[in-house]
Amino acid sequence: MQTVTKANLTKLLADEMNCQTTMSKQVVDILFETLADAIMEGERIEIRGFGSWEVKRTNARPRARNPRTGDEVFVPARRKVGFKPGKILRDALSTPLTDLE
Repeated sequence: MQTVTKANLTKLLADEMNCQTTMSKQVVDILFETLADAIMEGERIEIRGFGSWEVKRTNARPRARNPRTGDEVFVPARRKVGFKPGKILRDALSTPLTDLE
């Protein structure tokens, strides 16, 4: 399985739209900057058919254990990003692997 990078996306967009790579790089950079800014602000992002990202808060864990040493450690509350795939993506992922081979 291959990793899709920002450079791959830039090239795919340039090829698809028949434009220069520098222009598609700007578009991809602006898209990801906008998504990251919205997530950092705690906003929910929804792209219909693909999925949604939502910032969730985790609770502090005052009595967690370090698995290596067994010592008790304090884990502070924090924010994390959760992704929920949209219906089209969810349906595509639920296809049994034997059908894809």
